[in-house]
Amino acid sequence: MTHSLLRPGLMRGLGRGVEWEFDQVTFDREFSRNMVAKLLVERAEHGGWELDRVQIGPDGKRRVVLRRKIIRAVRTA
Repeated sequence: MTHSLLRPGLMRGLGRGVEWEFDQVTFDREFSRNMVAKLLVERAEHGGWELDRVQIGPDGKRRVVLRRKIIRAVRTA
């Protein structure tokens, strides 16, 4: 399993005031579907990530893109 945090320039807004942070994770074909699901659930529960897209390549590798909202603090005073 490898992962790389995408450059901050690849953060994109999908609506009014919503910004997303993306993380790309690659799983080798040796990982079973159940193992990949467990690892992704763990990242979702502990890191606040949600599934954006999954791509399975011809070599059997799963390329998964996760996303989570960036919440900016707004000064009130």
